[in-house]
Amino acid sequence: MTLVTLVLVFALITKALAGPASEPVLDALGKKVRADSIYYIVPASSDIGGLASARTDVDCPLDVVAVDGDLGLPLSFTPVNDKKGIIRVSTDLNIYFTSYTIFCPQTTVWKLKDYDDSTSQWFVTTGGELGHPSSQTVANWFKIEKYEDAYKLVYCPSVCSDCNHQCSDIGIYQDQYGKRLALSSEPYKVQFERCWACE
Repeated sequence: MTLVTLVLVFALITKALAGPASEPVLDALGKKVRADSIYYIVPASSDIGGLASARTDVDCPLDVVAVDGDLGLPLSFTPVNDKKGIIRVSTDLNIYFTSYTIFCPQTTVWKLKDYDDSTSQWFVTTGGELGHPSSQTVANWFKIEKYEDAYKLVYCPSVCSDCNHQCSDIGIYQDQYGKRLALSSEPYKVQFERCWACE
């Protein structure tokens, strides 16, 4: 009996130290966003639009852009703990398009691009690595945060405590290449629509 009591006390202490789980991200229908499902990231406003990949200042890798009048490309999320099926706010995750392009051989996993001197911007591109959290992959990890009555995407990885990186919301930078996702003080307010036809 004493051993059982000790095990239960240890389990409760461990759970308390780990802290409560953050709240789940909900899709446009109020359902929990899942790691094993496919979604569109669309603006939280009534405007039709979504996210896709496109050629910009270089042919490859393709950058992440917002498109008008189209849901964009379907994508999925993989949390840092890939055993967790529910996507939660403030949790490191990989974001990747589920469809590939013949134009570029790189992966469709999002990552933060190197600083662009010509525009003074940090753009979101593809070609990242799925999983393997470390200092080598710190550019590949993003978070979803609550923002007003919807959500925003954030670059502020926690996967490497010793890494020196910035934290910023992700917004839109418009130039001759289109509406490119980039680090910004003005977040792009989004919601998630499940792609039932993709599954």
